[in-house]
Amino acid sequence: MLSRRTMLATPSLVLAAPALAQADNRPSITIAVQKVSNTNTLEVLREQSNVGERVFKTSMWEGLIDRDWRGQLQAVPGLATAWRRISDRVLELDLREGVKFHNGDEMTAEDVVFTFGPDRMFGDTMPGTRSNKEMPSDIPAIARRIWPGLERVEAVSKYKVRFHNRTPDVTLEGNISRLGSEIISRRGYEQAATWLDWARAPVTTGAYKVAEYRPDVSLTLVAHDEYWGGRPPLKQIRFVEVPEVSSRINGLLSGQYQFACDMPPDQIAAIERNRAFEVQGGTILNHRITCFYKNSPILQDARIRRAMTHSIDRNAIVEALWAGRTVVPKGLQWEYYETMFISDWSVPAFDLAEARRLLREANYRGEPIPYRLLNNYYTNQTPTAQVLVEMWRAAGLNVQIEMKENWSQIFDNSTVRGVRDWSNSAPFNDPVSSLVNQHGPSGQQQQVGEWTNAEFNTLSGVLSTSTDHAERRRAFRRMLEIAEREDPAYTVLHQNATFTAKRRDIRWKASPAFAMDFRPGNWGA
Repeated sequence: MLSRRTMLATPSLVLAAPALAQADNRPSITIAVQKVSNTNTLEVLREQSNVGERVFKTSMWEGLIDRDWRGQLQAVPGLATAWRRISDRVLELDLREGVKFHNGDEMTAEDVVFTFGPDRMFGDTMPGTRSNKEMPSDIPAIARRIWPGLERVEAVSKYKVRFHNRTPDVTLEGNISRLGSEIISRRGYEQAATWLDWARAPVTTGAYKVAEYRPDVSLTLVAHDEYWGGRPPLKQIRFVEVPEVSSRINGLLSGQYQFACDMPPDQIAAIERNRAFEVQGGTILNHRITCFYKNSPILQDARIRRAMTHSIDRNAIVEALWAGRTVVPKGLQWEYYETMFISDWSVPAFDLAEARRLLREANYRGEPIPYRLLNNYYTNQTPTAQVLVEMWRAAGLNVQIEMKENWSQIFDNSTVRGVRDWSNSAPFNDPVSSLVNQHGPSGQQQQVGEWTNAEFNTLSGVLSTSTDHAERRRAFRRMLEIAEREDPAYTVLHQNATFTAKRRDIRWKASPAFAMDFRPGNWGA
């Protein structure tokens, strides 16, 4: 009988050991996407985007409170098994025991506290010392946009934490469930050589972990076999950047890709003529909007912005470019808001006579209005822009498209700006998640110097901190009146929809969101 020492020293036995392991017969898939990341990082705080949600959510990053991605996106237990209100400022959560990070460590309250601490998230906006990894200056700003009143997270025990807010907040549970509040490994973060090293290979709890990230090219994830939710069904997932729709479709049909994302509605019938393929998807909790640069010498007059909102035949866009597969919503809100939904609200009416009247009243003389545009970052973005320009021209507006390569060029203030494209999501079921987070004092539109309104900002505070439901509804309605009618910050075009093409023999269900769920229970072939 061989001793343990003899076995370890025998080359033939060492070489033979891998053959004893069970073969991994799980499939590997390749997904063609328009973009993996806008920031060339995988840090969820920095990549607050549609493309980020698709790649990060469910696959890599997980929060304490999850959403039912195969249902109607309602809140469900995630890395926390239960939660309860201690007061209108304090929320307590029970952590799931036995959760393993990608580095093998168990998740505990210490990791949760660190995730929401100054070193990783808030910098010097909370008591503490800023990270020694040269945390980018935009990270604390993004964190504060998500968590404007968070004071601290307390470790009550190894598996129990409490969130303490500076002000009353009825949306604490929603903020915990949203993109940006996922949990990281403290040791994984602290052991990374630099912040960028961390941001390109974050150590989290998801069903898949980073194997290789090639910015602007691809992201390869491999199964995290210690995943708390069960053995992941896929051995490997590879997201490949394929900007052109035709290339995504051709690659799918040829077998190069198993999934192709962001299919325009006019391509669905052609794809499904081949019975080996199908397209899944529909409307999601995201609206396409056009934003106004209020500081423009022309657009500083609200009447011109109001004229632009009345010049748009939104139903024509839905029918012509979306084949009726989406809808024109009631402004920047969703029925998902339940009792906060303002059912008698609407987008500005299509009214060319009113648009022309406003332009005459504003003494508009045909001055050019720049329209900065990315090439189909959003589905149907370029054709939608071309249609909008013609609609505005019919009202007497001289809007000129300026093609840009990236978001930095879109936001460049060194030359005159006018309008731009955007989309807004509802990360949780309350208007704070979109109207305040995106357009309020700490929201992107005001942070980039695009628009501001003093009354709107005051009401943002009411909506964020009041616990009186009637008061919150009144504030929300008034904010819609300001931002969509009186002093337009944006105008809603239509509800967004996302369509994913795939092989028909793969049993997989698309989410009513950008996120793609490949966890146990949502895969078969």
